[in-house]
Amino acid sequence: AGITIGNGSALTVGTLVAFTTLQTQLFRPTMMLLNTGVEVQSSLALFGRVFEYLDLPVDIDDPAVPTPIDPTARRGEVRFRHVGFDYPGAAHPTLTDIDLTVPAGSTLAIVGATGAGKTTLGYLTARLYDPTSGSVEVDGVDLRDLSLADVSATVGVVSQETYLFHDTIRENLRFARPDATDADIENAARTAQIHDFITSLDDGYDTMVGERGYRFSGGEKQRLAIARTVLRNPPVLVLDEATSALDTTTERALADAIDQLEQDRTTIVVAHRLST
Repeated sequence: AGITIGNGSALTVGTLVAFTTLQTQLFRPTMMLLNTGVEVQSSLALFGRVFEYLDLPVDIDDPAVPTPIDPTARRGEVRFRHVGFDYPGAAHPTLTDIDLTVPAGSTLAIVGATGAGKTTLGYLTARLYDPTSGSVEVDGVDLRDLSLADVSATVGVVSQETYLFHDTIRENLRFARPDATDADIENAARTAQIHDFITSLDDGYDTMVGERGYRFSGGEKQRLAIARTVLRNPPVLVLDEATSALDTTTERALADAIDQLEQDRTTIVVAHRLST
């Protein structure tokens, strides 16, 4: 083009600029179209992995015909009938022939060495796992015969690992009971000894907790988890090292609150420390 213009041909600089501009406008969508093909191939590979996961069999599912349960008649008696449990690939069974009754309204403390199966007992109570043998019953009904919604409403769990959503404190607590009022949320927070801390924040209950609650310490997250369980008010409460991330003073204050919470409620406490 430069030589042609230099030789005095009819091609002008303006025509050259217009041509290269149009050429660029043509190449851009062509390259986008080619890149779309690459993205489609990548997406198909990713979707293959997603659908492979979705096609996995559901280990814990609702029964075909769930046994109805009257919420007003729930007492909270927990019964383990010759329960055995094996983790897949484990060399030895975790639990063998566990047979015990936790009367309604009582407290069962489970203390033992690491790996003894303490947490597994709590998970079986909440039907996060199904026993390999035997059965776990609440008020005489096998948990496998109840709908998952009824199990969730009957058994509340406060575990060592607290999961908080990337939302406000208020909505994280309301997740346990969507119809809860602001007053209910604040009362639950007071019971969990976390209300004063929340009100000291600039945005109070509207403070964003961050992904998985990274903005708060382990103890603060555990108290939020306890407040969430208090709000749901289940007849059976499982505390799996629920105060492991708290200092001694806060644990003592929270223990007094839990004592009030445990009234007329079946509680299973899993801990390493005898003081807990």
